[in-house]
Amino acid sequence: MPFKLPKPFLLLLGIILVLNLFQAHFTELIFDEAYYWHYAQNMAWGYFDHPPMVALLVKISSFFFKGELGIRFMGCLLSVATIIVLWLLVDGDEKRKYIPHFFVLVFSMTLLNAYGFFTLPDTPLLFFTALFLLIYKKFIQNPSYLWGAVLGVVMAALMYSKYHAVLVILFVLLSNLRLVANKFAWLAVIVALFCYIPHFVWLYENDFVSIKYHLYERPNGAYDFEKYTLGFLINLVAIFGLTFPWIYKALFKTKSSDLFVKALLYLTYGVLLFFFLSSFNRRVQTQWIIVVSIPMAVLVFQQMLTDAPIRKWIYRTGIATILILLFLRIGLIYKPFFPIYYETHGNRQWVSELKSEIGDIPVIFENSYRNAPMYAFYSGNPTFSLNNYMYRRNQYSIDDSEQKIQGKKVLYVSKYMNEGDLSFTKVDGAHYNAKYISNFESFRKLEVIAEQRVHNLNDGKEHFFKVYNPYDIEIDLKKLKFSIAYLNDYKQVKDLKSLPTNRVPENISVLKPNDTINFAFMFPKPKIENPGYFRIGISENNLPYGLNGKNIKLE
Repeated sequence: MPFKLPKPFLLLLGIILVLNLFQAHFTELIFDEAYYWHYAQNMAWGYFDHPPMVALLVKISSFFFKGELGIRFMGCLLSVATIIVLWLLVDGDEKRKYIPHFFVLVFSMTLLNAYGFFTLPDTPLLFFTALFLLIYKKFIQNPSYLWGAVLGVVMAALMYSKYHAVLVILFVLLSNLRLVANKFAWLAVIVALFCYIPHFVWLYENDFVSIKYHLYERPNGAYDFEKYTLGFLINLVAIFGLTFPWIYKALFKTKSSDLFVKALLYLTYGVLLFFFLSSFNRRVQTQWIIVVSIPMAVLVFQQMLTDAPIRKWIYRTGIATILILLFLRIGLIYKPFFPIYYETHGNRQWVSELKSEIGDIPVIFENSYRNAPMYAFYSGNPTFSLNNYMYRRNQYSIDDSEQKIQGKKVLYVSKYMNEGDLSFTKVDGAHYNAKYISNFESFRKLEVIAEQRVHNLNDGKEHFFKVYNPYDIEIDLKKLKFSIAYLNDYKQVKDLKSLPTNRVPENISVLKPNDTINFAFMFPKPKIENPGYFRIGISENNLPYGLNGKNIKLE
């Protein structure tokens, strides 16, 4: 049955859309957006850090516009679509009396506001979470093959947006365990899994690189209450701005009146509890908990309809928050209005200045998947992030960016060189030196395969590792040097040693395409006491040692 939105609702929605489009056009990119723009230059069913939905949004946007709006256009549309779905999730005609209150509530939620014009993986996550809840509401009211199939498609879209979406699905399921015996719910699961097959295939073909990174490879640190748990609690305030006391009061006053409200409560409390417990292990980023804004917007507005004091205070503090946010949004465009440096400031400037000096040659940034795509976007030049043992793997580790610059004259940019052919300083104060390399050649995709567990560094035994060549060319072994990095229990590199090796057999001088060579080595003594892991890396043509091997547990 078609729905009709009230004219005041459409008017306010149109104002927000125009404002967000204006903001999206005139605000320079943030580094993550440039990175996802890099995704979209090579469309695939998956990427190193995330599923492909954000890349799809960027690609579609580029069909309509150039520049920043060519990245953000679809995000702007999805943000207003999210507001429409939130409105539809609220029951009763009484809500029509409080349309301004609804918009104040939603627009004052800080990250919902920001993702109105930024395009990040959370942008589709928010929309499809809202849509998933709407379809779920229809499903529990009228279970059928149709709603089961639609629910499955939306579940897949959720998972194509961000891996955190599994929490949305899980906590809604936990709110209604009878779904386990519901044939239409199983249809939804089957449809979702079928739709997700292309991403499963991509993960398999890429050695489950995304899953391994998120679950096992991320460096961490010792527990720090201020950084971890207190930081999480501050995030609970930050995502709602000045309205937070009454937002949480409204949440605490909400009782589980039916299956749908129960699902909203389970989703909200489940996500908050999950990341609260996670805060005892690692720092929780603000955007990780943003998904609770969707169920809380519905629960809180439903409470506002019947609770005059809460309605009054959320409206007042919400307007104050919106005024602050609007001022800050101006500051994103016009730097003097923003209280501190932010990454939307000055990127076009430093890129333009560097390009005017070097022309159209490719640029290699050492350890920066942030600077590389930013420079490529604003300059149009090919770039590459050369990741070494002190950094982390990223999309540049698995795509064809390296291949595009092989054998060419490049500019190598690093924060770690003391001098070079030229230097520049970005608006944030970061200083870089750079040098020209006339015939660049790197082999960052060489793979080191070592024993999975080592019990004793001082056992006096020879250990072995293999080097696999995935390239379609022979590699002269004289171009390669090996190192061993020792890491602590939190997977932080604490020591690096060159690694003398014995080639096996001795008469081999090249590593053939798609072939493997075995090496023997003895563990050099580390400076760090009781290292938790080791990792073997390769330096090609005297470049910094790379991330060629996995972290191997020392026992």
